[in-house]
Amino acid sequence: MSTRASHTIPVYPCDGFRVSYGVAEGDPISFMEELVMDDIYQLSKSARRVSLAYRPDPENRCFRIEDGSETGGVGNALYLDCCLTFMASDGTTLEAIVLVEVEDGDAADIYLLPLATLAVESDYRLVGADREGAQAKFGEVAFCSFARGTHITLASGAQVPIEALDVGDKVLTRDSGPQEIRWIGQTTLRAVGDFAPVVIREGALFNTRDLLLSPEHRLFIYQRQDDFGVGRAEVLVKVRHLINGETVYQRDGGFVDYFQLLFDDHQIIYAEGIAAETLLVDSRTRAALPGDLAARLGDNLPGHEGRPHLDFEVQEDVVRAPDAVDRLRRASSS
Repeated sequence: MSTRASHTIPVYPCDGFRVSYGVAEGDPISFMEELVMDDIYQLSKSARRVSLAYRPDPENRCFRIEDGSETGGVGNALYLDCCLTFMASDGTTLEAIVLVEVEDGDAADIYLLPLATLAVESDYRLVGADREGAQAKFGEVAFCSFARGTHITLASGAQVPIEALDVGDKVLTRDSGPQEIRWIGQTTLRAVGDFAPVVIREGALFNTRDLLLSPEHRLFIYQRQDDFGVGRAEVLVKVRHLINGETVYQRDGGFVDYFQLLFDDHQIIYAEGIAAETLLVDSRTRAALPGDLAARLGDNLPGHEGRPHLDFEVQEDVVRAPDAVDRLRRASSS
């Protein structure tokens, strides 16, 4: 079984999110040009999020739908159309990204990637649409981030809260020994939907304290026995795929302070004793970096696309099981 995985995002097909009241009543979510401000949308009872697998296609400035996707045509182009802002009945706002699948030059399908949880049959008024900021918002979702308070292992062995680190500090990496931090990012976000942190409870994977990570963050796990039948000892696993509601769960609500660590290469470091990845700069995340940093980096991070451990990521269906965390724990200790 191959462990090489495409990027995946959980999306709603457009038919599941329609105008319930307004100018375009009955119409599904669509391109930015076809939307009408103040129309009210609802998520239908039958709507189900599906996994959309894709790979960047930098040459054509788009993405490509890949094998393993629950929706879409393999090889079709996928474009970001816009980022929408909706207002719920209680006055809170949430954002969602519209993606368009294109086949032979024509739109084949449209998908909605909500950045917060949508309630079934609740009213959501369209109050904003932004095309220019869509790429940056899409990149933010892909950031691998550590929550405030996370202890990082330095090259000296010291355990330091991530908010106390400085650029130039040397951190212990799994593959390259001591490495200097090149940049530290910090964002404060509403902890909702795809931005709500995933909590790995103390001891669940031999971590010394509770560990809070962004949902797209990947852990590096060395299996002493290949319990999942992937054909190798080393695996990269997204924390969102390990959620079991008990030892690993998503904490939705309030705000979260996230920190990102950037090195010259994509690295595996130690957070609360767990091997976890650092920020990966690729065609998606680069758009979310501060403008001055992106300009300074240019194409000077060759170690971010070609790292061998990127081939270790496992597909969601490999680890999507209620006992996955226990099995990984046993496999890494046996």
